[in-house]
Amino acid sequence: MYGWNGRLLRVDLTAGTVREEEISPWVLKGYVGARGLGIHYLLAEVDPACDPLGPENRLVFATGPLTGTRAPTGARYVVTTKSPLTGVLTCSNSGGFFPASLKKAGVDAVVFQGRAAEPVYLWVDDGRAELRPAEGLWGRTTHGTTDALVGAHGPGTRVACIGPAGENGVRFASIMNDRDRAAGRSGVGAVMGSKNLKAVAVRGTGKVAIHDPDRFGELVKGYLDRFNDTYRDEPPPLRSHGTAVTVMGTQNTGIFPTRNFQAGQFEQWEALHGETLTERFLVKARACFSCPIACGRVTRVDEPGYEGEGEGPEYETVYSLGSDCGVGDLAAVTKANYLCNELGLDTITMGATLACAMELAERGLLPEADVGRRLRFGDARGLVEFTRLTAFREGFGDLLAEGSLRLATRYGHPELAMVARGQEFAGYDPRGEQGMGLAYATSPIGASHMRGDPAYIEILGVPTLIDPHEWRGKGELVAEWQDTFALIDAAGLCVFFTIRNLVSPDRHIRPTGILELLNAATGAGYTLEELERAGERIFNAERLFLVRAGSGGEHDTLPPRMLEEPMPDGPAKGMVVHLREMLDEYYRARGWDARGVPGPDKLRELGLG
Repeated sequence: MYGWNGRLLRVDLTAGTVREEEISPWVLKGYVGARGLGIHYLLAEVDPACDPLGPENRLVFATGPLTGTRAPTGARYVVTTKSPLTGVLTCSNSGGFFPASLKKAGVDAVVFQGRAAEPVYLWVDDGRAELRPAEGLWGRTTHGTTDALVGAHGPGTRVACIGPAGENGVRFASIMNDRDRAAGRSGVGAVMGSKNLKAVAVRGTGKVAIHDPDRFGELVKGYLDRFNDTYRDEPPPLRSHGTAVTVMGTQNTGIFPTRNFQAGQFEQWEALHGETLTERFLVKARACFSCPIACGRVTRVDEPGYEGEGEGPEYETVYSLGSDCGVGDLAAVTKANYLCNELGLDTITMGATLACAMELAERGLLPEADVGRRLRFGDARGLVEFTRLTAFREGFGDLLAEGSLRLATRYGHPELAMVARGQEFAGYDPRGEQGMGLAYATSPIGASHMRGDPAYIEILGVPTLIDPHEWRGKGELVAEWQDTFALIDAAGLCVFFTIRNLVSPDRHIRPTGILELLNAATGAGYTLEELERAGERIFNAERLFLVRAGSGGEHDTLPPRMLEEPMPDGPAKGMVVHLREMLDEYYRARGWDARGVPGPDKLRELGLG
C-alpha cells in the first residue's frame, strides 16, 4: 500500500489492551484520511447521544496520506471526538512533528475507547505499541510531560499530551504536541483527561511508501520552486511576522473583534500587530515538518510579571486574549498565551469566555463577589491571573472553565456569548464578512474559521477577492470551501500553503494540486470529481452525526448581536449578518432539505445511506 499504511491501533483503555486492525482500502480512498477517518469511525462506533466525558465516547487520532511525506506542509493530524464544549462533534487539527512521526511509525489512526483505571500513556515505537503507567506525569504541564517522556524514550521521541486543564475537565482543554502545537478547539483535551490518558509518545523512523516517487518528487519540486520564486526578493509575510500580521487586515476592514464583539476596530491594534510582535519579542521563526513557510513564532518576554519563553501568540490568540478583552498590552497577551500552551487551554475560547465575563461585569450582571475582584475590559493582570485559575478550576476560574455560553446562561444572558453551536467565534466579526457568518453557523464543530475559511476570498483576495458585505451567492461558495477544507484536512496538509498553491485560481476552488499529489503518492487514481465527492462525503458524514446528536438546522444560527445589532462604526458600519437568506441558498447548494438535513437521496449518492 502506498501513501497510507492501512493500519489502525485500537486502544481499549478499560481493558488495557492495544491491537492492530486493517483499514479497508475503500474506507481509505472514500474518506482520504485524517479528518475523514475520524468521522468514519465516530459515526460508525459512537452513540451521538453519549456523554462526551463518558467511557463510551471515542477519541480518534488520525493522519493523512500526505502526512510525513515531502509534500509541502504534509505535517498535519486530526483529533476527532464528541465535544464536551458543544455536546456534538469536534475534529481538531494540529501540525508540528508529532503527526509525521506517528505516520512514519506505520500508523494511520489510533482509536481510544473506554477509560483507564489509573493514568496511562501510549508508547508507539516504530509500530510496536503498549500502554504504560503515567502516575508520575499526572499533574505536570504539557512542557514538563514532554520533557519527561523525551528523557525516558530518547531523542527523536515526539509527544502529544494534556496539561492540568485536560486533567481537570476544562471544557475547552487542548491537546498539545511538540510542546506548543495545539489541537486546540472544542475540548479534545478534556476527553483525553476523562479517559485517564495523559499522553501519546511516538518514535517513528520509517518512510512513507510513495507509489510514483519520480512523479511525486517532480510535483513537490515544481510547487516549491514556484513558491520560492514568488518570495525570491523577500520572505513570506507569515515567516516574517506570523499569523498576527492579519491584525492590520481585519482592523482596516472593520472586523477585528473588540470588547466581546461590541465593535470591529480596536484603538490599540498596532500594539498587537504581527510587526510589533516581531520587533518586541521574536527570537526566531519556526516551521513544522516539511513546511517552507515557517509561520511559528518562538518568542521571549522579559517584562516584569510577564516573563517567559515559548511559541506564539498567533492571530487568533491576539484577537481573543487581546482586542476581544480590550487588552492592548502585548506582553500580557503573550504571557497568557504561554500559560495556555503549558496548561493545555484553547486560547480562542479562553479569551472569548473572559471577554464575555468582562461584558457581564460591566453591565452589572456578574457580581464582583462571584469574581473575587473587579473585572473590566482592559484588565491585563486579570487576563493572566484568570487564565491560570481556569486551568485548575480555582475560584472564578471554575465558571470560566465551562466556556462562555454556560457562563452567560448562568447569569441569565446567553445572548452575550459570541458562539455558534456553543463554540466561540474566531477572530473575524461576521457582520462585516457575510460568508464567515454562514461558515460559523454551519461549521460541523461550532464556530470555526478553519472548516472553510471565507476570509481568503472576502478579506485576503486569495485566490480572488469577493465583496465581504455581499451575501448573495455566498451559500454555494461557502459549501465549496467547506468541502475543499475537508479534503485539505483529510490529506494531512496545512491550509496556508494549500489554498495558495494547490487549488485552481478562481472563486470556485477545485483541489487540482491536491489531486496530483494524492495520485502520485497513493496510486489511488482519483478523478477530480471523485476527490471532490470525497470532501463532500466527509462534510455530510459530519452533518449526519450532528443531526443524530440533535443539532440540525435549528442550530445553524448566530447570536442576536450578529443578526440584529448593526456594526456601530468603521467600514462595516450598519451591517448585520444576512444569515437566513444565505442559509436558504446554502441548503439548496448542498442538496439538503429546508431543515438543513441531508436526505436519503443525498446520503445514497455519497455512500452514506
